[in-house]
Amino acid sequence: MLPPKRVKRTKTAEQALASLQRLCARAERSSGDALRLMATWEVDPAKRHEVLQRLIDDRFIDDKRYAEAFVREKTSLSSWGEYKIRATLKRKGIADEIIAEVCNSSETLHTTERLTQRLQRKARTYNYKTLYELKTKLLRHALSLGFQMDEALEGVELVMKTINTDSKCDEDTFF
Repeated sequence: MLPPKRVKRTKTAEQALASLQRLCARAERSSGDALRLMATWEVDPAKRHEVLQRLIDDRFIDDKRYAEAFVREKTSLSSWGEYKIRATLKRKGIADEIIAEVCNSSETLHTTERLTQRLQRKARTYNYKTLYELKTKLLRHALSLGFQMDEALEGVELVMKTINTDSKCDEDTFF
């Protein structure tokens, strides 16, 4: 038996405005999110920007406020680095000027201790035969989190120092 076909819900501009107001009242949304939702609802393209402008005028959508909340959340909860945050905000349709302003004003974005703590937790989960293999895995993980190469290397070196001092076996067995 075939699964039932999914019916696409189309909305008028007024229905889209009401739906987006409800969504924006519950959680921050970017202008790009609103435009994507209106496209899925098949709102008339000429009306999309009118609806978006109304949401901005009524302060339901504010890209700067959204970007600040996004940076706060991703640095404190997900331990993302600056590169990954910038790329994600760009994909969400946030203007380059807003991204630069928010990233430059955030002091939590450039902390190595946040990365070091994350790498220490991750190092406990890895299986490795040599310290070189562990270092490579940690470096890849740090880069995948969106940290710059120099920050990633600094964080990995700090973690490797604690592992070397915590290690009870002879270092010659690792090389």
